[in-house]
Amino acid sequence: MSFVQRSGTPEPGVPPLRDGVFCLLSGKPGESAMVVIITGATHTGKTLLAQRLLETYHFPYLSVDLLKMGLIRSGRAGDLTPYDDEALEGCLWPIVREMIKTAVENGQSLIVEGGYIPHDWKASFEESYIKEIRYYCLVMSKQYIMKNFSKIKMYANVMEKRISDDGCTMQYLMEENERYRSMCEAYGYACILVEDDYHPDIVL
Repeated sequence: MSFVQRSGTPEPGVPPLRDGVFCLLSGKPGESAMVVIITGATHTGKTLLAQRLLETYHFPYLSVDLLKMGLIRSGRAGDLTPYDDEALEGCLWPIVREMIKTAVENGQSLIVEGGYIPHDWKASFEESYIKEIRYYCLVMSKQYIMKNFSKIKMYANVMEKRISDDGCTMQYLMEENERYRSMCEAYGYACILVEDDYHPDIVL
């Protein structure tokens, strides 16, 4: 079942959870280990949400951005730079994919956060793996970005120090978030939509 989580009023039939966010998960809590994938556009708070889940559930988390920089700085990514997004996805996803498979096979819970997750990520896994994976995409609405752009920029370095943030314009953020929202709609993925106050959360 796919649905949209919203910061604000719950959708009919969707049970309320913490901090005004609503969701529905298949399966029973504690039934087995799970892998949680958190993705979305830049500046949406993926790392912050992963950190909250770590503190709440004590699941370790893998930052795809840290893996990216490790490969680049070690010379293992060839001539790629942090700005070669399409090529980096092709380089990073096979590694992340196999780490996810290994976690599932070992019965280990894991949070994977960051970009570079292909839209058709399910095609990389057999059903036995997919049923152990929870995928969430953080999306900010156009109205939220327009109203809170200065705050979004101000909090950009809360969890990580960015080398430069000059390329993150309001227009760019709106386009990227709309791209992720459309992707979620097309593929039926769970989308955490930030429309009012910023309180994204996941209860596992």
